[in-house]
This record gives sequence, C-alpha cells and structure tokens, in this order.
Amino acid sequence: MERAPLLELKGIAKRFGEHEVLKGIDLQVFPGEILALLGPSGCGKTTLLRVVAGLENPDRGQVLLEGQEITALPPERRGIGFVFQDYALFPHLTALGNVAFGLKGKDRLERARKALERVGMTLFQHRKPGELSGGQQQRIALARALAPGPRLVLLDEPFSSLDASLRAATREEVRRILKETGTTALLVTHDQEEALSFADRLGVMRGGRLEQVGTPEEVYLRPRTPFVAQFLGRTNLLPGEGRGRQAETCLGPVPLAEAAQGPLLLSLRPEALRLLPPEEGPPGALGVVVAREFKGHDLTYRVRLLAPEREVLVQEGPESPFRVGDRVRVAVAGVGVALEGHPSKAPVGTD
Repeated sequence: MERAPLLELKGIAKRFGEHEVLKGIDLQVFPGEILALLGPSGCGKTTLLRVVAGLENPDRGQVLLEGQEITALPPERRGIGFVFQDYALFPHLTALGNVAFGLKGKDRLERARKALERVGMTLFQHRKPGELSGGQQQRIALARALAPGPRLVLLDEPFSSLDASLRAATREEVRRILKETGTTALLVTHDQEEALSFADRLGVMRGGRLEQVGTPEEVYLRPRTPFVAQFLGRTNLLPGEGRGRQAETCLGPVPLAEAAQGPLLLSLRPEALRLLPPEEGPPGALGVVVAREFKGHDLTYRVRLLAPEREVLVQEGPESPFRVGDRVRVAVAGVGVALEGHPSKAPVGTD
C-alpha cells in the first residue's frame, strides 16, 4: 500500500518582478522522512521553503499538509516548525525562555524543559544565547521548533554558521534527534556533503526547477543531467557511443549502468578510474599527470590524455605513487551513466 505524503507541493510557481524564481515545483515529503533541497545560490530553494512555511505566497500552485490545503493559511496556523539560518534566538531571554516563547497553556514551561532535555540542553536552560556556543544555539533553535509538536520542521541552512569541526558532529546529532522523535523535516542547503549524509532523499534544484529527486545513492550514482552529475561532486563528462551495456569513449570501453544506443554524454566519477604505469594493465588511455591534490584520505589526479587531448580526474588512495609529470595509463574500473545531453556539448575535462 502506497504511503500518503505528509507534505505535497503541486505546481508551485513564484515570481519577484520579472524574475521567475519557482517554475512549477511538484514535490512530496513522506512521514518521518528527512528530505534535503540542494542547489546553488539563487536556484529558488529558500523561496520554496518560505512558501511551505507561509512566509511567501505562491503565484500559483498548492501546498497540502496531510491532504489538507494550507496554501492561504498564515504561518502560525500551519503547525510547522522553522529553524532559521541565524537561529533567530531572542538575546535577552534564557534558553528556556526562548523555547517557551510562543507556547500556550499552563504547562508551557514543562513542555519547554522536555524539549531542551530532548536535545541535551537541560544544563544550559538558564543561559542566554550570548553565553552559548554556535552548536548549543543550534540545539536551542531546534528545541524551540520541536516544542509545539509540529507535523513538519523546516531547516534553512541550519549548519552553515558552525565551524567545520562542529558541523559534522552537530549534523549527526540533529539527525538522530529528528529520527528518534519521528519528525518529518525539509532541509535547504547548498552543501553537497551535508545533503548526502543528512537526508533520506534529496532534490537537486536549478533555475527554479527540480532536476532530480531520489535517495542520495540514486542521485549520486545515477545522475540524470550534466548539472546534477557535476553538482553532486566531481565527475568526468565524456562523449561516447552507446552499444548496449557499454559505451566506446576516449578511455576505451566503459560499462554502463543502463543500456544505451548511439551518441551519448557520459558521467564517469573519478573513483571509477585507476592509474597504472603506462606499460601495465588492461588497454586504456595514455596520459601525463598534470596536477596532484592530496586530501589525506585520498588523492585526486588531473591527467591530460595524449590522444585525444582531454583532461580527466582520477581518484586514488593516499599512498598512490604517481607524481606530476609521470606518464600513466588511465584504466576504467567502474560504471558510467548516460546523461540527458549531447556529446558535442561535453567540455574538455570537468570537475
């Protein structure tokens, strides 16, 4: 039996002056799910989040929550929590006061304390935001969003102001809290790593449209378009000729994730390639290492092929011996994905 979505967007469009920010967005978010909207600045993801929250009115389309249309409802009547990018905490109130703010009833303080306990901030309930770290403020903002018992929580770039050392740990903790409480969440971010590690599903946006929606694994390993392939991490875009379950390319035959025929544009991740000494290994393209980027856990090489002249990216382990100037053989060790596009548009090398 198919699940009913908690949140459903139908044909959401929004224009600011002459600029069409959203161009007919359809999206479903299911109960208990964390869905991330990922895209570059100006793609419309924050505007879409504000439409869901009721902070912006769409020019057309519908917003439904548990099957009920809420398109025209004011924010306070939607039963939706919102964690803002800058947390929007009141500086003159304690953590407890911030969480209790807006709650109704005689038990408001007790409910606020339970929300603080849920995010592990009970010991800091009497401190003001200025006395808390960025990660602690982030938890207070989440507790405030969860305290009323919302059906849906919206998170607008919630980790962007944290130091890199805090970001991963805080992200993991927030995901744990959302899952333990069974809270449905819609996250907006421009950070690919954040979207891939935090979300159950993600939607990649470009120019006011959703280009692809799926699990992180689906979108990363099976991108549909050149934009999605490049935005979800480094990739090589190569023209080729599809011949069933493989394609002929400048690197030789490349296995395909799905069968294809005729001219195609191929996405081949750097980790799907290997470097070998020029005299070793299976047939593959010969080239010269022109750049070497050591990142601790791996090495990324930029290799200029000798024929045809084209640059490709290859990811190796940290102990790979090749240096700039070395002649190498580039061998295919993984699977490529045929994209929606035309090989004549493929750039020479890409990341």
